[in-house]
Amino acid sequence: MPNAESVLITGGARSGKSSFALKCVSKYARKGFIATATAFDDEMRERIRRHKAERDKSFVTVEEPYDIAAVVESLAPSVDSIVIDCITIWLSTVMDRHRDIDGPFPPVERFLSLLDNVPCPLYIVTNEVGMGIVPDNALARRFRDIAGTVNRRIAERADRVVCMISGLPMTLKGSVDDTF
Repeated sequence: MPNAESVLITGGARSGKSSFALKCVSKYARKGFIATATAFDDEMRERIRRHKAERDKSFVTVEEPYDIAAVVESLAPSVDSIVIDCITIWLSTVMDRHRDIDGPFPPVERFLSLLDNVPCPLYIVTNEVGMGIVPDNALARRFRDIAGTVNRRIAERADRVVCMISGLPMTLKGSVDDTF
């Protein structure tokens, strides 16, 4: 099978990234969704509930906070496209599980390797966390730096990169056509 398209959708908080990803996959009959968040408090449970409400019943949803490459590989044969939402939430779990190393992180390297031969169209949502103020603590600065590096490495492999600003898609890489 030829390498399928991958699209990285980035932007700030509440910029419309997830809604845009859902719009992009609306043309597919069989849609997969990989949810990376863990409901660790009431606020996160509410966020997850709102995100679920945005998706219609045509999505096969898999909740996986750690090994998203394995889920893409197992889900791809049964769907026409997959949305991964989101890389920065996933990365926080990966970093938490690998506190003793600075990197590279095995699940990140596995996912990046998968992007070299994408099994079905992937729409990858991430947050652009490095455009604001410099965080006031070392852990937050480390996360910002690692997230920026991971986003860059995904963008290098992606066929298209879209940045959402105030709900508007700005194409940074690739062409715009009727996909969007």
